[in-house]
Amino acid sequence: MDTWFIFPALALIAGIMALTPLGTQVLRRGVVFIDLAVAQAAAAAVIWLNFALHIDSPLVDQLAATLGAVVVSLGVAWVARKWSQQREALIGLIYVAGACMALLGASLHPHGREKLFHLLAADVLWVDSFSVGALLLAALAVLPLRRKGWLAHDVFFYAAFAVIASVAVPALGLFLVFASLIAPALWIERGLRPWAATVAASVSCLLGLLFSWVADTPSGPTVVMALAAFGVCALFRRQG
Repeated sequence: MDTWFIFPALALIAGIMALTPLGTQVLRRGVVFIDLAVAQAAAAAVIWLNFALHIDSPLVDQLAATLGAVVVSLGVAWVARKWSQQREALIGLIYVAGACMALLGASLHPHGREKLFHLLAADVLWVDSFSVGALLLAALAVLPLRRKGWLAHDVFFYAAFAVIASVAVPALGLFLVFASLIAPALWIERGLRPWAATVAASVSCLLGLLFSWVADTPSGPTVVMALAAFGVCALFRRQG
């Protein structure tokens, strides 16, 4: 296999490693919409900063994504504490507002539609070295948080979620980030060991990536479909 396949493969594996521990917390806390809300905020921030500054740079995109994700993550944390019974509905509204902000920004930006499509469903086959490096750092950073149980505390969970989601969205796209969070977490919830769920999800991603290459289909949506199928299969696993 050609060496160019290494970068997208590393990006997908690092994304799964970084997002799976957060996904288990998302399901335990019952805040599934948090990923969509925070990731959409990151995407909207990237589009608006691109429109305002007319700069297309991976570093600028990363800074914008981090800023948008942190602001909305703090808002989600506040909402979850203050209105716990209505938190999913309110987080859903935050997501819708972020999506509309992204659409408005895309309508004003000369290349807004292409940028928005990339942020929703990135073509992972063309991921750059900067994004791969950022994802690998995110995967390494989340390991001690998981091992020491710090993700169970709100302050660490929301902070880690904001930073890692902001790193993952420009590289993988919002849809793939969501699938990477939820699919392996469903298997863990059904009793599969976290390391096994991570490996299986990574294999699913690589199979989706390989299929997209062979069939000449967009890599982001193809990998999402593979992960979605993997996640749904968890429902047929008997809990031991």
